[in-house]
Amino acid sequence: MHGVRLAVGTLSVWPVRVERVDRRVAGQAMALAPVVGLVLGAVAALALLVPGPPLLGAALALGLLAVLTRGLHLDGLADLADGLGSGKPAPQALDIMKKSDIGPFGVLTLVFTLLIQAAAVSEAGPAALVTACVTGRLALVWACRHGVPAAREEGLGAMVAGTVRTHTAWLVTLTALLAALGLGLGLTTWSGAFTALNAPEALRPFEAPNPPEALNLSEALNLSETVSWVVLTPSVSLLAGLGAALLLLRHARRRLGGITGDVLGALVETATATTLVLWAVLG
Repeated sequence: MHGVRLAVGTLSVWPVRVERVDRRVAGQAMALAPVVGLVLGAVAALALLVPGPPLLGAALALGLLAVLTRGLHLDGLADLADGLGSGKPAPQALDIMKKSDIGPFGVLTLVFTLLIQAAAVSEAGPAALVTACVTGRLALVWACRHGVPAAREEGLGAMVAGTVRTHTAWLVTLTALLAALGLGLGLTTWSGAFTALNAPEALRPFEAPNPPEALNLSEALNLSETVSWVVLTPSVSLLAGLGAALLLLRHARRRLGGITGDVLGALVETATATTLVLWAVLG
């Protein structure tokens, strides 16, 4: 439970009593991060039920998510953009990231990231938002695995860097992928039932007066292809989001020498945005 409390206390605004903080507990907390993301995404997705234009619901959902996370991940994204955008060596870039103000690179990155996320959520819907929140926190698992150093000797990055075993990261990722596949199967069942109710009679031989030979093969193939994409969309989007975060992690390690709390926040937002965009495109 120490790991659960630290994960909730670090990654959300919900008040918890953290009684123990050490590297072992930090590793447990980071391994449990996707579970916290699942809960955050489910709560934020409730805002999508508000009547009105889809874009309004998406903006409210993202605003609620920012409140639930204290805006820490967005702040980390802006700070990392300022640090990397400065083009300065690692020590100076880290000093820029540590400042409380936000520069032009950070502002532009925040604006475009939130615009992209809002547009994608309005198109993709609640399931995509939940999956994206899980993917964002899955990126933390890989960023905190063994072999990834901290860029500073103090701060959140130093506390969690290298605390997650590699096989644990793979296990958590496999669990998330299986859950995404299950979500895809569930969405396929719902989509199939909806399509069956609205399909032409030629696609419903159990109701059609014509024999099965009257089936429109072209329409049947299109329906089958659509169902296949519905099954794969959650897992493919998750992998794409995680891949984008790992690319950013590689770049941050090369430029800064390791991870910081700001890097972790930027990874969350990058994975979230990429997952949402791919879901919207595939959907």
